[in-house]
Amino acid sequence: MFIVSSYTLAVVLTFITMLCWGSWANTQKMAAKSWRFELFYWDYVIGILLFSLLFGFTLGSTGSVGMGFVESIKQASTSSILNPILGGIIFNLSNILLVAAISVAGMAIAFPVGVGICMVLGVLINYMATPKGDPMLLFIGVGIVVVAIILDALAYKKHAISEKKTSTKGILLSVSAGFLMAWFFRFVAKAIATDPEATAAGLSEAGKLTPYAAFFFFVIGIVISNFLFNTYLMKKPIEGTPVNFKQYFEGNFRSHLSGIIGGMVWALGTSLSLLAANKAGYAISFGLGQGATMIGAFWGVFIWKEFKGANKSVNTLLAFMFLLFTAGLAMIIMAGNN
Repeated sequence: MFIVSSYTLAVVLTFITMLCWGSWANTQKMAAKSWRFELFYWDYVIGILLFSLLFGFTLGSTGSVGMGFVESIKQASTSSILNPILGGIIFNLSNILLVAAISVAGMAIAFPVGVGICMVLGVLINYMATPKGDPMLLFIGVGIVVVAIILDALAYKKHAISEKKTSTKGILLSVSAGFLMAWFFRFVAKAIATDPEATAAGLSEAGKLTPYAAFFFFVIGIVISNFLFNTYLMKKPIEGTPVNFKQYFEGNFRSHLSGIIGGMVWALGTSLSLLAANKAGYAISFGLGQGATMIGAFWGVFIWKEFKGANKSVNTLLAFMFLLFTAGLAMIIMAGNN
């Protein structure tokens, strides 16, 4: 299997993760305007499943280092299977709430608040479990990001008031999504071998998985839980009237393809984050990937014009938000290189 051998490469992969995690939601906006997010989400999950198999049978099955994708699955212990599946269930619930927040409030608030909270709490959780990197630089960077999140929420609230919109539901959905999403990475990480070569040789960590196999079981958790969570939301939607499976099958090619591409883009980012974590550490890999908050805000502000017509004070808050996000991410990168 392919493994990451340098910190520089790990940082490059986490930047790709950041772009993927911050950009996949654009595919929801590219679908037909009448295409509800509950219907979009089925295709999104299909895209994730397809990519997990592609990922496992290509990079996860080539090279001479560690175990192959199928071999890793065959020797997996019960706990190594159940932990990533549980991570997938937690992620899926949080991500459905995030997609709902995007639908209600737009990318410019859902990503900075939801994924931003996820970043802060997730870095703390993963660093406590596997300390790696300079804690002073890491937590200063995270603290700067917290300030950026607050500025974004203030900008959204000021703009919502000026536009006579209700911001409460969007912010509450984003906060709930962020809190839950912070936990999924730790469950997947617990199943991954820290030394893939030693594990393959039977010298240590019997039953632990390669990142490719762990990601596959994580996706299984997403797929299984989607039949519960998303089916319920179709009947009891957060916003709008109920939808049904007949409407899903009546969707056009563009809408279905948008969801599948969105899922594959997100899955690419997540898989690269797991690969990078072995060299950078799970806290830093997760934290850098969550720079997606800035990417999501960029799309929302500059491409989708979600703050169109905002007054000077709102634009000033947004400018400082982008500046602080950039500074915070730089500190996190420096933390991993010390």
